[in-house]
Amino acid sequence: MIVCVCHRVSERDIAIAAASGCPSFEALQDDLRVATACGACRDCACAVFEESRVAGGSPCARGMAAATQALLAA
Repeated sequence: MIVCVCHRVSERDIAIAAASGCPSFEALQDDLRVATACGACRDCACAVFEESRVAGGSPCARGMAAATQALLAA
C-alpha cells in the first residue's frame, strides 16, 4: 500500500529501510522523503516504521533487502 502519495513511498519501502537498519524516523525521512511534503501521511508512516523496526521488517521486506544487497554487491 502507498503510504506517502506525494513521494510514492510504500509500506514495503518503509519496511525495507527499517530492516536495513534505518535508525530513526527522521533518518527515514531523509532517505525516502516520506512525510516531508504535505505531512498527511506522517502518523501512518511513523506507525509503519515503528512496527517494522519492532518486527525486524516483514519476511517479504527482509527478503527484498537481502536481494537488493546481493545485487548491489555483484
